[in-house]
Amino acid sequence: MKRLVIVIAFLFTAIPLLANHITGGEMFYTYAGLDASGNHQYAVTLKLFRRCGNEGAQLDGAAAIAVFSKLNGTMIWSSSIAMARREFLNLVSPGPCIIGSPIVCYEVGFYEFTVALPPSVSGYTITYQRCCRIAGINNLAGSSNVGATYTADIPGTNLVGNGPVNNSARFTGIDTVVVCRDNYFTYSFGATDPDAGDQLTYSFCDAYVGGGQGQGTGTNSPAPNPPAGPPYSSVPYAPPYSGIQPLGGNVTINPNTGLITGVAPSFGLYVVTVCVNEIRNGVVIATQRKDLQIRADDCDVARAVLNPEYVECGGLTLSFQNETPPNPIINSFFWDFGDPASGINNTSASSTPTHTFSAPGDYTIKLVTNRGQECSDSTTAIVRVWPGFFPAFTSAGICLRNPVLFNDATTTNHGFVNSWRWNFGDLTTPADTSRLQNPNWTYADTGSKVITFIVTNSKGCIDTLTDTLQIIDRPLITLAFRDTLICVPDAVQLQASGTGVFSWSPGINIVNANTATPTVNPASTTTYYVQLDEQGCINTDSVRIRVVNFVTLNEMPDTTICRTDTAQLRISSDGLRYSWTPASSLIDATVQNPLAIAGTTTLYTVTARIGSCSTTRDIQVTAIPYPVANAGPDTIICYGHSAFLRGSHDGDSFTWSPVSTLLNANTLNPTAYPRSTASYILSSQANRGCPKPGRDTVLVRVMPKINPSAGNDTLVIVGQPLQLNAEGGISYQWTPPTGLNNPLIKNPVGIYPAEIDSIRYTVLVYDSIGCVDSAFVRVTVFKTNPYVFVPTGFTPNGDGLNDVLRPIAVGVKEIKYFAIYNRWGQLLFKTTTNGHGWDGRIGGMPQGSNVFVWMVSAVDYLDKPIFLKGTSTLIR
Repeated sequence: MKRLVIVIAFLFTAIPLLANHITGGEMFYTYAGLDASGNHQYAVTLKLFRRCGNEGAQLDGAAAIAVFSKLNGTMIWSSSIAMARREFLNLVSPGPCIIGSPIVCYEVGFYEFTVALPPSVSGYTITYQRCCRIAGINNLAGSSNVGATYTADIPGTNLVGNGPVNNSARFTGIDTVVVCRDNYFTYSFGATDPDAGDQLTYSFCDAYVGGGQGQGTGTNSPAPNPPAGPPYSSVPYAPPYSGIQPLGGNVTINPNTGLITGVAPSFGLYVVTVCVNEIRNGVVIATQRKDLQIRADDCDVARAVLNPEYVECGGLTLSFQNETPPNPIINSFFWDFGDPASGINNTSASSTPTHTFSAPGDYTIKLVTNRGQECSDSTTAIVRVWPGFFPAFTSAGICLRNPVLFNDATTTNHGFVNSWRWNFGDLTTPADTSRLQNPNWTYADTGSKVITFIVTNSKGCIDTLTDTLQIIDRPLITLAFRDTLICVPDAVQLQASGTGVFSWSPGINIVNANTATPTVNPASTTTYYVQLDEQGCINTDSVRIRVVNFVTLNEMPDTTICRTDTAQLRISSDGLRYSWTPASSLIDATVQNPLAIAGTTTLYTVTARIGSCSTTRDIQVTAIPYPVANAGPDTIICYGHSAFLRGSHDGDSFTWSPVSTLLNANTLNPTAYPRSTASYILSSQANRGCPKPGRDTVLVRVMPKINPSAGNDTLVIVGQPLQLNAEGGISYQWTPPTGLNNPLIKNPVGIYPAEIDSIRYTVLVYDSIGCVDSAFVRVTVFKTNPYVFVPTGFTPNGDGLNDVLRPIAVGVKEIKYFAIYNRWGQLLFKTTTNGHGWDGRIGGMPQGSNVFVWMVSAVDYLDKPIFLKGTSTLIR
């Protein structure tokens, strides 16, 4: 027997709102006899559950409870019952076979009272109501606004005479329980009944709503006082859950024991209500209810699970595995395949074993997890191994409105084929199914129909086949041609294709009339009709055979083209095949109207044929040479210069283009003055029969503009070498050559005697083809030692004269710094550039007339230091 795994399930509800706190509840009673007035007395207990540490409302100090008549709902009695006692329930340990379980703790309030009720034919309902449930309950919609109603039934005498003398059923299950999500579990809602002879049955049932979120003590308040009378409404379940499936379709309750079993749902909170019926003398006299909120949580158990049945009909080998997620509690597996004839292979310790059974048959396999350990579980399953099951079916007919016959062709080596389920894929009706072995079906429309066939045998084998059936209104006929031409006395083979039986008419001058490709040789034009019959579906078509006695052929007139051009040769003819000669100068010599490339005058001959008949004609194509144009040789010019074009031709007239940059464009020798490289086209036209001009192109390439540079004017002292530097070309010439070491290089060195005050050089800059441009530079020669000159005063008035206080260095290689200070030693300006100076402003503000100090540090061309300082006056 399979050992039931210890289960863990929560009674769980709580939300952080004032009224959201009740986790679950139930009400039960004990019969206490008659009082002096003949009233029946009942000792009633209401149990309310609240999660420990809940931030919601505390359990009520008093509970408003009422008793209602079942006859008409009249309230018979009501009272506020003080809490009698409070207990705390803790799940200290779920046991060694469960890991990862959460902490479970509940506060339980007991409200106890005795009520005396007069004898009643219909009986009574005891009621307590409270709002609200926790938000986020998985199987309820809007659970935070849903309250609870707990009731107990007291039977009357209308069901059984001693109905009022009754003790209610009492649920005995442990309240601190945990359910592991997505795992198999069991939990008992079992109850006891002190009344001997009473029987109990169990079922899932609807949880009741109760209370509200209004003010005061009315029926819409959180704790109505008194509570509302019956009947009571069901809570709003969220699909796919319901009162009879509160944990989904994988969880059921045993109607005789109250044991809940199945695979727990996914993580979350679920309201579960169980009704237990008290049956006396075969009659249900009362129903007691227990309302719990069960939470499926993350935890693991060492569970062994197999599919209920395994069927293998293709061979003797199967693979198995424990049908639960990986579990750290499970550390070993033991498999017994129930196949002693397989010897030592009858058992396995693998987690995923593969076993080849010794012979066809039914076997009972067993899986044990953690064999011989405390946390062990086992299960068994039936394995049916019957190889040799070969499902198959055939069909006959594909025609719309005719029945299609389906035939089961399944064979089996063991047992016999015992059931068939057909789905004919007819989307126009849901009735396109059958359980017959060999059914038929008439389709209402054409198209692809997916046939599904499920077949079984007596050994448990089952298989599903699918196939696509094409339903047609008429079979497709494909003709190679629908109209053709023959010449007496030729014959022609008609060509049709399709699925089915062919027949042709009329039967005159035709051979093999019942095939797809008969041969015909009519004496005159005739239309032949073809019929195709595919399993009762009929289609027809026709082919026209036109008959002539000769081939008609009319050619175009002779033509003239320019040599090397193409000519479109054209004929009108009823011929079926054509051949042209000579073929070497034709693009395709077998078409009716080919393109000819005639380099010389050519006579083309065409023959048109219909079968054995033919006709021949000639077309002459005269090829005239193009006029010859010669635009002259390509040339190259300097930027800004002109080019002289020299053209010639043998035609009657000519034109140049473009003319926008040409002078005398109406002559053969125009002058071109393009700003950039340009092409000029000379076109020649003649009246010799070629209507197209001859053309030639001349390219005038314009060299890039030269950008000459000789450098900036400069100052030197007598005997100081000066490095000049020109840019912009590939060769250079300096004039005059005075003082230069080499006037034909780009960077000559000049040294000047005392006789020269200044000199102005012109440098000619040449490009790769000798184009030239010039630049100038002036050299001023000081007859001093190396020095930095600074003016003693400056007038920054914007007139362009003496506006800046700056250094003027001669014979100096480098200025280290030139700095200007005010009278307080504040640095106003600093530079290392010769000729760069101060404009008399500080922070953009012009300074008044004043004296300023300057300092300069420099290195002369012989690498000797120079340090100078002085003053200069700003004059406004």
